[in-house]
Amino acid sequence: MKVDRAAERGGAAAAAADADADADAAMCKTIEELHFTPPLNFAMVDNGIFRSGFPDSANFSFLQTLGLRSIICLCPEPYPEANMEFLKSNGIKLFQFGIEGYKEPFVYIPEETVREALKVLLDVRNHPVLIHCKRGKHRTGCLVGCLRKLQRWCLSSIFDEYQRFAAAKARVSDQRFMELFDISSLKNAPLTFSFSKRICSQY
Repeated sequence: MKVDRAAERGGAAAAAADADADADAAMCKTIEELHFTPPLNFAMVDNGIFRSGFPDSANFSFLQTLGLRSIICLCPEPYPEANMEFLKSNGIKLFQFGIEGYKEPFVYIPEETVREALKVLLDVRNHPVLIHCKRGKHRTGCLVGCLRKLQRWCLSSIFDEYQRFAAAKARVSDQRFMELFDISSLKNAPLTFSFSKRICSQY
């Protein structure tokens, strides 16, 4: 009996190709199942402190990996029901400080509201914590900038970080607010979490 070795080799190659295709499909399915989508403009601010735009249901799996204890929302609108359900099911506390999202030249940032949000942010009992507004640019940027002042960052570094997230939407009024924000009443607040200091002579 004559054996067609070429046909055998072709069949073996086809079987191997099919096995590889099955393995690739399985891997893609695994990657898809493990795919986590962070919210818009997500970043780590410090140990136990994160920032982002407004999270939606597509981001919930990712947020679960952070082990959040609390969320600081800087938007005045009622928190979405789906988000509230997510917080409730994961034991996450919501701190909402409603700051209107004005556009220049009519920007108004309530200093006392930012001060109260900072007190929550500085309390390590609330960590890990996520700060967010709508886009994670202006209101979130101002709160993080005021935190950086407490951390003794120089203004140029504070503004660089703000502009990295705000990009073309950076506002002079926001930067002016951060520059003039009075941290004197918060100087004695414990900064027990780890952070990198960016010291300059003006402090």
